[in-house]
Amino acid sequence: MTQSTNPDRVLEGKVIIVTGAGRGIGRGIAMLAAQHGAKVVVNDVGASGDGKGKDGSPADDVVTEIRQAGGEAVANTDSVAEYSAAEKIVACAMDTFGRLDGVMNNAGILRDTIFHKLDPADWEAVIGVNLHGPFNVSRAAAPHFRNQSSGAFVHMTSASALIGNLAQAHYSAAKLGVVALSKSIALDMERYSVRSNCICPFAWTRLVATIPGDTPEEKARVERMQQMSPDKIAPLAVSLLSDLAASVNGQVFASRNHEIFLMGQPRPLRGMQRSDGWTPHQIATHAFPAMAAQFYPLDRSNDVFGWDPV
Repeated sequence: MTQSTNPDRVLEGKVIIVTGAGRGIGRGIAMLAAQHGAKVVVNDVGASGDGKGKDGSPADDVVTEIRQAGGEAVANTDSVAEYSAAEKIVACAMDTFGRLDGVMNNAGILRDTIFHKLDPADWEAVIGVNLHGPFNVSRAAAPHFRNQSSGAFVHMTSASALIGNLAQAHYSAAKLGVVALSKSIALDMERYSVRSNCICPFAWTRLVATIPGDTPEEKARVERMQQMSPDKIAPLAVSLLSDLAASVNGQVFASRNHEIFLMGQPRPLRGMQRSDGWTPHQIATHAFPAMAAQFYPLDRSNDVFGWDPV
């Protein structure tokens, strides 16, 4: 394991892949990681917010900024949605820098559509980037982490998945899948000193800018989001990628302006039993009413995080 010689540079000497690093949150993480001594693979296909098109300039621009500031970085434009391409992302790190210490699975796309109008092609595209992507890059990196008995994964989830939002069934499903994926990685690879954690980011990015703002509630949500710049997510990500977080594994955090939250994970709230078993009628007339006080309302993320960002 590479040890930092400068306590103020928590990623000194480490090699970090950041996907979706050409803009927004990913760019902020890549820049801060480099400032903290990391050699960064800046991965970005340069697509639009809905995943269409390809442009290498966003990744190249971030690499140029990092190098001009005295850091080391290389651009990569392979798509996380294909496993063979994800292997090339990992190979880029190994071929350029000779090792890999951390993966920041940040790449994502949005195609917001109310569920009954959701095009199956949009479902496939959003799942492909937002869920297959983290699996593909993590799976490609896992053998290297296992062989060196160290490594850190950080994955982006979403309040749409953890709480709920309108018109994001595909995005929510993918991002909740990421939480389960991260927990499974944490459990399976703990024996090799490999960690896996999630961040639920609250920030104004070009993806968030695609959220409809037609109703007063949606407009209020957008106004709150605009106060939160994407670079404020980077310190949590960099910390989780560093050896300072060696004891942090299998957790889900939320980052919102200057706030950091540890998010809950599903656990039993209340149990009931009948010695002779249940009938459907008994469940409906006994179990459901008894549990109703603990039922979750149909909250959206702005219902739970209803106060102004701090």
